[in-house]
Amino acid sequence: MGKPRRKYVAKGIPGGWRIWNKKAQKWWGELYERQPDELLEELNGEKRPEVLVKLTRRYQKDTR
Repeated sequence: MGKPRRKYVAKGIPGGWRIWNKKAQKWWGELYERQPDELLEELNGEKRPEVLVKLTRRYQKDTR
């Protein structure tokens, strides 16, 4: 059977990480400083909005 296919994957790009939506074929979210493993697990899993907001803020690159 194997692993279920993931809709969202992280891709390293110059300057950080971006999340790629494989189904829609477009980027999701902003540029992230670190590899957003927990955020990807939530996106590919339960998709709880309050957890997504918390994780997005934690991983987002500081642009100030």
